[in-house]
Amino acid sequence: MKICIYGAGAIGGWIGAGLAQAGERLNVVARGATLDVLQRDGLSLMRADVRTRVPVNAVADPDALGVQDLVVIAVKAPALAAVAERIGPLIGPDTIVLVAMNGVPWWFLEGGFGGEITGRRLAAVDPDGAIAKAIPARNVIGCVVHASCSLDGPGVVRHHFGNGLIVGEPSGEATPRVQALVELLTRAGINTTLSPQIQKDVWFKLWGNMTVNPISALTGATTDLIMGDDYVRGFISAVMLEAKEIGRRIGIEITQSPEDRHEVTKKLGAFKTSMLQDVEAGRSVELDALVTVVRELGELTGVATPFTDALLGLARLRTRQLGLY
Repeated sequence: MKICIYGAGAIGGWIGAGLAQAGERLNVVARGATLDVLQRDGLSLMRADVRTRVPVNAVADPDALGVQDLVVIAVKAPALAAVAERIGPLIGPDTIVLVAMNGVPWWFLEGGFGGEITGRRLAAVDPDGAIAKAIPARNVIGCVVHASCSLDGPGVVRHHFGNGLIVGEPSGEATPRVQALVELLTRAGINTTLSPQIQKDVWFKLWGNMTVNPISALTGATTDLIMGDDYVRGFISAVMLEAKEIGRRIGIEITQSPEDRHEVTKKLGAFKTSMLQDVEAGRSVELDALVTVVRELGELTGVATPFTDALLGLARLRTRQLGLY
């Protein structure tokens, strides 16, 4: 099987290492120091003090690989447009593209999902339609990641906790290809669940992190401090209620209350969100895929979003000042 990881960061490296350990020959598209390390030393996965090193075929140019059976896209949302410009040689009519990214994706309203707005392009995440053109929805299998990983250095992934992926067709069908993908990822040692509505899983994860992520970027606070402030927690609840109503209007019922979800977040303790880590490292933030797109969906469904708007305005002002948005 021809498998390519596009984006050998923390999550892409974690998935790729599992596949390689399961006996799959792994191709990787990388650049810079990561490319150098992968070509010289292979890909390393750290669990506690145990290092597992796997060989990979790392290249800078997708043209060197040709059409793949499976492409795993695991990049930060701001990098996706650049990936779309170069990914063409990897994708054929039968290529599966597994999108392991945060936030609402460009294919979210495909597969007959979304009620009255099904099929609409989401400008917040695909402004000119270039991503949808380069990576057709018919090739996509959606994915929600439930794992915490980071990079110790180029080509060296550290796994902290969680070992789960939820995958599903945008249409919700249990197709032979998605069932085969579940089997492959399970053999790779990843707890993989097949979802009958992957958009619901995407939205439910977003519902928890669309608030805490940007608030951490604004304040520099870890999740325990954010959850520990009554006023901030109340503001978060107000944003979540707006998103909950948007979800209802596109066919996603969330039975939990914001307070229920807060209890889950509190269990993380003094946790640095991915957006806070990005700010501290001087990397572009995933604000559009986490917040701007929710505001857009509110407009499309007729849901007023004053609290979401306030969060977006403050977060984008702060990250623009830092040169990260």
